[in-house]
Amino acid sequence: MVITIANQKGGVGKTTTAINLASALAFMGHKVLLVDTDPQAHSTLSCLPDPSKYEKSLFDALINPGLPISSIIVKSTIPGLDLILSRISMAKLEPTLLGEIDGHFRLKDALQPIRNNYQFIFIDTPPTLGLITVNSLVAADSVLIPIQSSYLCLEGTDDLLETIEKVKRVANPNLEIIGVVITLFDRRTNLAKDVVKRIRQVFGPKVFKTFVSKSVKLEESPAYKESIFTYAPDSVGAWQYRKIAEEILERVKNEKIRSA
Repeated sequence: MVITIANQKGGVGKTTTAINLASALAFMGHKVLLVDTDPQAHSTLSCLPDPSKYEKSLFDALINPGLPISSIIVKSTIPGLDLILSRISMAKLEPTLLGEIDGHFRLKDALQPIRNNYQFIFIDTPPTLGLITVNSLVAADSVLIPIQSSYLCLEGTDDLLETIEKVKRVANPNLEIIGVVITLFDRRTNLAKDVVKRIRQVFGPKVFKTFVSKSVKLEESPAYKESIFTYAPDSVGAWQYRKIAEEILERVKNEKIRSA
């Protein structure tokens, strides 16, 4: 299954969620690949000690369809997690593919030969709704939306949902929202609880039961090129991402039963 993690708002925990959900499923024994599409390359920097030593990145595979994407997959520092790394060059993707008839399908086509090699492929996206994010939605089976529990949490959500619907109509009719993760949750404040009510009103049962709390350990772990599961395995953050991974497995199982 290919899951794209998307929200055009920055600072909502996309990369933290991508890394730690991918890691949780890898620790559970699943074969997992993380694809970093963000020009800021935060997932790459969090999972590799020296990304500069690798000659090729995702950008090279997307502008040159003859380059097998399997040739740029690397082992991350996180046990069991493979990575396709990004660089600042990804910022040139949109102008490079401008006018190309298959511009929105490049990532889907690149991933197709390796899809069966992994049980889960997570795609970390930039905080925009441009060509990179559209490519990621076209390539995905499902979308996971992290939403910060803040006053302006739903600002721009309509644009994201509209983009998802456009992709469904034009390029990927099977695309669905697998869930909404509430991040940076502070249970001590009434505002956070009110925000959760608002998010539930919009997304209903799509909202995962488990929230991700504000956590120093989650903020620190990328500096040591670790997921929360090796950096602070007994922390609340590790428990929360493990529970969300379990919810994902349950939703995938239920979907397979419904479609059987």
